Amino acid sequence: MTSSDLTARVDAVRRFNRFYTRQIGLLRDGMVDTRFSLTEARVLYELAQAPDTTASAVAAALGLDHGYLSRILGRFAEDDLIRRKPSADDARQTRLALSAKGRAAFRTLDRRSDRLVADLLGAMPEPRQRQLVDAMRLIERSLAPEKAAPQVVLRLHRAGDMGWVVSRHAVNYAKEHGWGAAFEALVADIVAQFLRDFDPARERCWIAETDGAPVGSIFLVNGGDEVAKLRLLLVEPQARGFGVGGLLVDEFLRFAREARYRRVTLWTQSILTAARALYERSGFTLVRQERHCSFGHDLIGETWERDL
Repeated sequence: MTSSDLTARVDAVRRFNRFYTRQIGLLRDGMVDTRFSLTEARVLYELAQAPDTTASAVAAALGLDHGYLSRILGRFAEDDLIRRKPSADDARQTRLALSAKGRAAFRTLDRRSDRLVADLLGAMPEPRQRQLVDAMRLIERSLAPEKAAPQVVLRLHRAGDMGWVVSRHAVNYAKEHGWGAAFEALVADIVAQFLRDFDPARERCWIAETDGAPVGSIFLVNGGDEVAKLRLLLVEPQARGFGVGGLLVDEFLRFAREARYRRVTLWTQSILTAARALYERSGFTLVRQERHCSFGHDLIGETWERDL
């Protein structure tokens, strides 16, 4: 990287910082038309999330100087926003909690902040909203220090998930493999049939989430003759490498056994090397291959099976 490249990137980051702070009103006297500064609002937020905490914990969470935080807490105490009590475990520590007045102040801040962001998002079309949120997640991941794998939560499908499944399959496979509208139509047909014929005793769709956002999917569909079909396994690029796919397949197999299926089967393509490796690790065996032309490409379809 040349010095001119670095200078241009520094200018771009600083320009974005100036733009964003102006957009969300950080330069005003108070956050979202309240009397609280940005730092005071963040302290209120930390106290609301941990109703029995210490000044040391708050300072560590926010990276604040202890003296600066002490002055903020002093003002909060004068305004009856917090309650202080000695720690039962360590007499040197004081436990902090919001008072009823403090909780009311936080709720006002929280509601107005939600409204501000909702107004910003509402001014743009839904695809642009998704792009914006994805970009923000990329910034967060890029600037955050290396950390442990994100916590993954698996849940059953709910209203709106099928649209996400179709959209993310279409976007990811178009970007990574060049598959076009025919593939998107196939995925849409699969999820539509799943919803029309859904048998909750014998079928499932699981959605994997991290930080409340969907990052993966897998479907178990009744194939008849005591055979369960694995369909629409997907892991978003930002969630790969953390074992999300393995968790989804393990949950699929657990339910297949519980539902007393005798065998599981799936159809994939030879170019999907990561998925094939996952299936092999999960005990599946390649039983058949066939050449075909689909989604605008010459492919080798593969059938994998596993007995339960």
